[in-house]
Amino acid sequence: MSHLPSPPQKHKGEHKGHGLPRGSERGSSARDKDRSVTVNSTVPMPVGGKGSRTSCSPSTLQKVPNRLINEKSPYLLQHAYNPVDWYLWGQEAFDKARKENKPIFLSVGYSTCHWCHMMEEESFQNEEIGRLLSEDFVSVKVDREERPDVDKVYMTFVQATSSGGGWPMNVWLTPNLQPIVGGTYFPPEDGLTRVGFRTVLLRIREQWKQNRNTLLENSQRVTTALLARSEISMGDRQVPPSAATMNSRCFQQLDEGYDEEYGGFAEAPKFPTPVILNFLFSYWLSHRLTQDGSRAQQMALHTLKMMANGGIRDHVGQGFHRYSTDRQWHIPHFEKMLYDQAQLAVAYTQAFQISGDEFYSDVAKGILQYVARHLSHRSGGFYSAEDADSPPERGMRPKEGAFYVWTVKEVQQLLPEPVLGATEPLTSGQLLMKHYGLTEAGNISPSQDPKGELQGQNVLTVRYSLELTAARFGLDVDAVRTLLNAGLDKLFQARKHRPKPHLDSKMLAAWNGLMVSGYAVTGAVLGLERLITYAVNGAKFLKRHMFDVASGRLMRTCYAGPGGTIEHSNPPCWGFLEDYAFVVRGLLDLYEASQESSWLEWALRLQDTQDRLFWDSRGGGYFSSEAELGAGLPLRLKDDQDGAEPSANSVSAHSLLRLHGFTGHKDWMDKCVRLLTAFSERMRRVPVALPEMVRALSAHQQTLKQIVICGDPQAKDTKALLQCVHSIYIPNKVLILANGDPSSFLSRQLPFLSTLRRLEDRATAYVCEDQACSMPVTEPCDLRKLLHP
Repeated sequence: MSHLPSPPQKHKGEHKGHGLPRGSERGSSARDKDRSVTVNSTVPMPVGGKGSRTSCSPSTLQKVPNRLINEKSPYLLQHAYNPVDWYLWGQEAFDKARKENKPIFLSVGYSTCHWCHMMEEESFQNEEIGRLLSEDFVSVKVDREERPDVDKVYMTFVQATSSGGGWPMNVWLTPNLQPIVGGTYFPPEDGLTRVGFRTVLLRIREQWKQNRNTLLENSQRVTTALLARSEISMGDRQVPPSAATMNSRCFQQLDEGYDEEYGGFAEAPKFPTPVILNFLFSYWLSHRLTQDGSRAQQMALHTLKMMANGGIRDHVGQGFHRYSTDRQWHIPHFEKMLYDQAQLAVAYTQAFQISGDEFYSDVAKGILQYVARHLSHRSGGFYSAEDADSPPERGMRPKEGAFYVWTVKEVQQLLPEPVLGATEPLTSGQLLMKHYGLTEAGNISPSQDPKGELQGQNVLTVRYSLELTAARFGLDVDAVRTLLNAGLDKLFQARKHRPKPHLDSKMLAAWNGLMVSGYAVTGAVLGLERLITYAVNGAKFLKRHMFDVASGRLMRTCYAGPGGTIEHSNPPCWGFLEDYAFVVRGLLDLYEASQESSWLEWALRLQDTQDRLFWDSRGGGYFSSEAELGAGLPLRLKDDQDGAEPSANSVSAHSLLRLHGFTGHKDWMDKCVRLLTAFSERMRRVPVALPEMVRALSAHQQTLKQIVICGDPQAKDTKALLQCVHSIYIPNKVLILANGDPSSFLSRQLPFLSTLRRLEDRATAYVCEDQACSMPVTEPCDLRKLLHP
């Protein structure tokens, strides 16, 4: 058995079975702390990782495209001119492998992944490596965002046989699609301590020729073990575990890992992980009068404030980067993902609901401003991501963070104006540099910049409060705020002239669903109709471009075409569980924000389709993919981790409760109970790995509030009562507008609505629990007392 060390690797979440949830650490930054990964195999095979990246000096770039040239995926198109005979994941590749009795080389990544770029450049453009891949293997390239089912199955293998996983993910398979050995990033050639990709290919080729039966036997044994290990089922259990116990254990595990000084839940790298913040807010609400409740609130609010002040937030253009490479939230991995923006907008909005501090609402508005500017298609859809890398100047090689960093000289030239009234000579540039911690030598330590690409550069991070900066120079706080905002705007305008990072213009139903929630929730809480309009346009886009009316199914992807057009792959890529779960949540949030019942009706129809395609009638819970779509894969999984994105099962548990509240349909409550029961063992073992599901468990074992507003949707008194509800943090509720029409959709679902009357022809609110309603109220202050005693 060979255990060859590989270079540092980013994890996709934590190892199965333990540890705090983390973000899907998509591709890693060159500045990440070194960690080694090993892959176990019963034959001597090396695994790759990020090591010293020896340049492979490829020959002249291959000008003849391979079959990926016909694809829509930006990631696949990045490999369309490799001298590799790439196949798509599909029957053509499988048939070739079986006919020629060759192993399959499966390479999975996504278009804004830094280390995917590196491997493409160093290895897949290399002529010799290209010949090996084309002649001795059937090479298959997969965009993980198009085929999350393929990614999850083989990532499960990589995680189970190593100390982590990440992207690019490279796995060798038998012709029957069973994994043999896998790893992540491989340098092209051997280094002092690491085996190069070319050597790996030669050794696997030799082992396939000499020890094929051993490889096949081992592969079958590993697959059988993974099947048993990955099963999530109700078994003999009839009820889910105690919410009080799971809540307490989840909170204690988070409390033990909390960083008192800088917030967050790890040393480095550090991830936003909104699912944890959501849990802490919910925990605070149900434990408001306890010390632990206060502690949970403080942990969440402090983490959000430190993140917003740190370099992980783009202070010039807004939005958040993927993660911080250090404990202080200072130097980020600069990639920007749509799903982070969507979830963080909601987290900062909830922080504002709870604290009343406009600092948090301003951050939420800034996030949505960034998405509107840079990640929005004119038809209403939302793009997936912006890359970390871009050329510092046109014609130069891309470098990570080049678009976002600044030198002191640049800032001084852009902001030379003197600041009047200061106690010492001061320019606008000097004021901004003091407040945001810029220095002549740069504020990026050499340990975070091993290649020296960012020498003399600075990442903006708030070093002082406005009050301290103002006091330092004897200025008024409002004047300092105005000067800093004006300075940031000048930097923003100057940055427009830099080469921009690559935009992944692929649109995913799941992430668009999250973004609909982000705009709907923030717009409703802050009373900003323009934000709700973005949510409405996003939902219209989903229905127009990503929904097949004939079958009732969602499509997973569509793409920005020339001239603002929308394109689809042929055949279409159909939706996975997360697409349905996240879109249903988005539509429920949009109904509560807009009170337009058509969105609720569509949510119900999509939930019916989700139940039909993904529900496990034997074991409970939802599979991540359709049975037909995943035919041939050795595993059919149920995602069991709330990480960078919440598990689709966790989100579905919440939605089933809400749908029951909106309709009274018992089947959805029954499904929620069976789902939570199926995940009982996972929650009992590591509740902190499923904080969003623990929240759903708590919501199930509490009583859902049905808040009914009887009134004219356009009337001021109705809007005042609705805004009162939106202003209060109440996660376990449904908000219903009853307009007095007994034939309306909701009146047909919930007949008791027709018994509720307006008082004195005024908009009237009722708070109902267990089919019993409160006395009616007409004043927002009285409603607030009912909702927040």
